[in-house]
Amino acid sequence: MLVKIYGEESQGQKRYSPAQFVNAEKRRINGNPDMKEVSTSCVERQNLTMRMGMRRFTRLTNGFSKKIENLEHAVALHFMHYNFCRIHKTLKTTPALEAGITDKLWSLEDIAKLLD
Repeated sequence: MLVKIYGEESQGQKRYSPAQFVNAEKRRINGNPDMKEVSTSCVERQNLTMRMGMRRFTRLTNGFSKKIENLEHAVALHFMHYNFCRIHKTLKTTPALEAGITDKLWSLEDIAKLLD
């Protein structure tokens, strides 16, 4: 686990800026990981992708979900599209095709048919 430690939050006009990074502590939770390889890069990239793809996760927005069910459906749709429909530049295919989970490129119509 990588725990990032930040300084005190800014006050005044800089209140929307993140606090200053102070230190990071690496802790072994389970197994025998290579501590040089412990990183949050993959998780942070996925969070950024989700935040940029769904306005409801952007700060200071009015596009929020009033019901938890609506949020759950929005997240599910995002990840279905991301993994089954969207061709990724680095993979040249979808993650689901690359992993062998499916044998076809899905369309939005294919996702909509799952509701039936």
